[in-house]
Amino acid sequence: MKRYEGLFILNLAGKEEGLKEAVDKVTAEIGANGGKVETVQKMERKQFARVADRRVQSGFYVNVIFEARPQSLAGLREKFRHADDVFRVTFTQRDQPVLPVVPETTN
Repeated sequence: MKRYEGLFILNLAGKEEGLKEAVDKVTAEIGANGGKVETVQKMERKQFARVADRRVQSGFYVNVIFEARPQSLAGLREKFRHADDVFRVTFTQRDQPVLPVVPETTN
């Protein structure tokens, strides 16, 4: 299993109170595909600098760090492509946290 970071742009179309439910759906879908969610960071709603679709001019950004098998990412991309609440999603591989090396001291 590898660690990934998923940046989700959620299109709630005026349903700001539905943010928690949309995030719960995203994390449940990751879990259903064999992944394990580590961290969820809800960011704010941002206006898009370049509007790709006139109907969607802003979105809620959510950052999810999770572990999953590399072959499950294709299934997640396909699932989120058809989800109504998810406008865009990007996955990047995240390196394992590096522990500091403490030099040995000889007495």
